[in-house]
Amino acid sequence: MVEPALLTVIFIILLVGYVISQAIRVLKEYERGVVFRLGRVIPLKGPGLIIIWPIIDKLVRVNLRTVAMDVPSQDIITEDNITVTVNAVVYFRPIEPIKAITEVEDYVFATSQIAQTTLRSILGQSQLDELLTKREELNAKLQQVIDLQTEPWGIKVTVVEVKNVDLPPEMLRAIAKQAEAERERRAKIIHAEGELQAAQKLTEAATIIASEPAALQLRYLQTLTDISSEKSSTIVFPLPMNLMEAFISSKKSKS
Repeated sequence: MVEPALLTVIFIILLVGYVISQAIRVLKEYERGVVFRLGRVIPLKGPGLIIIWPIIDKLVRVNLRTVAMDVPSQDIITEDNITVTVNAVVYFRPIEPIKAITEVEDYVFATSQIAQTTLRSILGQSQLDELLTKREELNAKLQQVIDLQTEPWGIKVTVVEVKNVDLPPEMLRAIAKQAEAERERRAKIIHAEGELQAAQKLTEAATIIASEPAALQLRYLQTLTDISSEKSSTIVFPLPMNLMEAFISSKKSKS
């Protein structure tokens, strides 16, 4: 039969071992410990080896690494009354662990809710063209607003990115038609500019030829050379009217 003194010693050893196992904690480099001693917060602990009082102290671990959180898709009515579906991603991290634990019940859930409401509010004040073309400006504005609202919780929002903007099918067709019309407009403008430049060059060429009769003769010879390279049996070659003036004047004198 085991003696009572031996049972007492075994009990004391087990109790001491349990107390030591509960008192010693190891926090990683990216972790901090918020300790409540009899319900009151004491200075922040970690990283590394820390010692707490079992039963008296309660340890809450806080991860300081950046959290990448998806914001669920939100149906938004833009300022020009177009319904779009938008989702985003928010990057944030706790920079004041004590506030993150004491100021809000669940800082991850609270940040998610703030991000959703801010997304609807900010993007709802923008027009569709701004939503599609000014994405960086809207991202910066979202980051500033969400960060300002989460600052009392010790949360730092570093980046907010709008990921996808889904448009209704009828709006996609309208945008496609608009893009096609824009391409046709640019093509007509380019064609008109080409015609204008060609007319200007022809005018300059005509002016030079008119001022230099020899240039006109060289042009005739070049045209004849170009025509001779073609397999044609008939050649129509223009002659200057001043070559016919002698024949016309002699006929008039005879009559």
